[in-house]
Amino acid sequence: MANMKPSTSAAASSSASSSAPSSASASASAAEERRTRNIHDNLPAGRSPVLRVVPMPADANQHGDIFGGWIMSQVDIAGGVVAAVRSRGRVATVAVNSFLFREPVMIGDRVSFYADVIRVGRTSITVNVEVFAERNPAEREVVKVTEATLTYVATDSQRRPRPVDMQA
Repeated sequence: MANMKPSTSAAASSSASSSAPSSASASASAAEERRTRNIHDNLPAGRSPVLRVVPMPADANQHGDIFGGWIMSQVDIAGGVVAAVRSRGRVATVAVNSFLFREPVMIGDRVSFYADVIRVGRTSITVNVEVFAERNPAEREVVKVTEATLTYVATDSQRRPRPVDMQA
């Protein structure tokens, strides 16, 4: 019986390894296709990032990928900066309208957050944020990793909604 266990597991292992290359190559091909879609020649031309950060090991999970919550927090900061400038004062996040993680962010990536006001309401400002990671300095690669749309409300000193100057 002791001899049967090794031969059974060897058979299982050999059949698993014979099917593994085809599924592994299919996975690698799919991963490469996904990465190719999001790779850019450079950061957005003619635009300055609102925020640029390098995530550290404390910002990552056990696999070395940066926590989605960390990225969401940085996106909210970048969007809030643009909304506060546009409203000329304090703002509060009232909605995350959309949030799409396209690629993982890794420890050591230089992450740039670009934000633009896309709509101004009576008291609200909607901002689009695009996030790019620069990685692998030896063979620089720029990858669009995240995009989000958030809505902020302008608030007064009592933190109540206040009108946004439509002329600004």
